[in-house]
Amino acid sequence: MLNEQDRSSGKAWDTSSHEDFYKYYEQQSLTPETLERFRSVRDLLLRQLAGTPLERPLEVLDIGCGAGTQSRFWLERGHHYWGIDINEPLIALARRRAEEMGLSARFDVGTATALPCPDRSVDICLLPELLEHVVDWQGCMTEAIRVLRPGGLLYLNTNNKLCPKQQEFNLPGYSWYPGFLKRYYEKRAVTDRPDLVNYAKYPAVNWFSPYGLIEYLKPLGFECFDRFDIADLHGKGWAVKLLLVAVRNLPPLRFLGHVFTPYSLVVAKKLPT
Repeated sequence: MLNEQDRSSGKAWDTSSHEDFYKYYEQQSLTPETLERFRSVRDLLLRQLAGTPLERPLEVLDIGCGAGTQSRFWLERGHHYWGIDINEPLIALARRRAEEMGLSARFDVGTATALPCPDRSVDICLLPELLEHVVDWQGCMTEAIRVLRPGGLLYLNTNNKLCPKQQEFNLPGYSWYPGFLKRYYEKRAVTDRPDLVNYAKYPAVNWFSPYGLIEYLKPLGFECFDRFDIADLHGKGWAVKLLLVAVRNLPPLRFLGHVFTPYSLVVAKKLPT
């Protein structure tokens, strides 16, 4: 995942990858579940743009792109894709796969807090499972907002501190651990216990809720939607539709729904200024 060393210290970014971490993402990035998830992300965002005249291909920026699996789903619809990640071996893998598939995607090694993109140049900015790994997550958000065009969509998928189930640390109920205990295990993860985080170079150090993300984005000029607002009911039975209507209209049920969801999902539309 993307991260950056303290630039004021003069240290360079560590773009390497542990072999086990690389192998894990090399395999996971092509599982049927992963492919379906990324296809669903594309369809979800295109639904959010329904009714908006698309007079040109969309410019899609994938920050923390890993092995670049999302690229194929945007390119097959005729859109442009640019993937950025701090993990150089995974970027090399993404480039090799794109070349083998004949895809014209762009992949670069870079940092989420200093994107190599002009202001207001992107229509869709993807931040999949990223913010939790970036110490300066506000700087990451500032950059994503900077490069996003008015009317563009910001896709955030990160951990959920409301739900005890999580995939960041191999410890039960870690989301609910107190801060001091999380700091302890974060230190262990980058010293003597890298197995706690599947050998991730940058383990999760931030924990979010959908409510907190929306509260952060609204004053910055965004219209925000959580997973229940944007759920696709097409083909769903009457019971599911009835339940979703209840969740959308009753705050206690919405909160309970988030407690039972292991990740935070927010789609935010940048309003004209």
